[in-house]
Amino acid sequence: REYHSIMSRPEGSKPPDLFYDETEARKYDSSSRMINIQREISNRAIEMLGLPTDRPSYVLDVGCGSGLSGLALEEAGHYWVGCDISASMLDVANQRENEKGDLMKHDMGQGLPFRPGTFDGVISISALQWLCYSDSNDQNPIHRLNKFFSSLYMVLKKDARAVLQFYPETSEQAVVIAQAASKVGFAGGVVIDYPNSSKAKKYYLCLSFERAFKVPGALGTGSGAAPVGVQVVGRDRGQMSRSNKPHRAPVKSKDWIVKKKEQRVKQGKEVKSDSKFTGRKRHAGF
Repeated sequence: REYHSIMSRPEGSKPPDLFYDETEARKYDSSSRMINIQREISNRAIEMLGLPTDRPSYVLDVGCGSGLSGLALEEAGHYWVGCDISASMLDVANQRENEKGDLMKHDMGQGLPFRPGTFDGVISISALQWLCYSDSNDQNPIHRLNKFFSSLYMVLKKDARAVLQFYPETSEQAVVIAQAASKVGFAGGVVIDYPNSSKAKKYYLCLSFERAFKVPGALGTGSGAAPVGVQVVGRDRGQMSRSNKPHRAPVKSKDWIVKKKEQRVKQGKEVKSDSKFTGRKRHAGF
């Protein structure tokens, strides 16, 4: 699940449960380079979750694969549940000694099957972009993104965050994903670490319920202080768009009446002439 420009993307070849078969799962888990990359990404995601350091947290790992990200969660002292659509990947993960983790086979595009307010945080490593592809006519990427983010919104505790690392095929795809999160009410944004590197560049969608939430600073940007990428403003975004709509005169006001009369004149209808009383409110006792 690590992509470079010289490599073909697996999402366009097969659905994930077929692409990550037994051979691919073993290959994925036996590469020391891949293991190091996944550990680095997982630790970065855990860092951006901002979990308490004085006690363990309960974290959901979406698209957990062979359990490398779950291992990082355990090393950080947390309990976790991992879900993945690939049975072969889960078989590899089951062979690890997961003292603090549980595994389940599940398609995240169908929503997350957990009770509301279950998790202190959610991470996802190199999996989110799979929702943007369909392998059958009954799979709509927009619907699958909406189901995922709607359920993610439900299963998080109200003070929790989600950090979802992904590999968008295009910048437009990153915008589509971020907008899907915004639509259900999340605040946050996309942080792009090492944005000028073709190999080290990583995208993280950081989400919170807090309207004033500021995403962590990106790495490798020079200053390291400012996030780079798409901002998600949740419900505030809808309020902003409504404020940009053309101003409408209040119903029954003078401007409203004059406009209505102009419309009727254009329709060839007879209307009364304006006077000083046009649009004037009557007193309560009139």
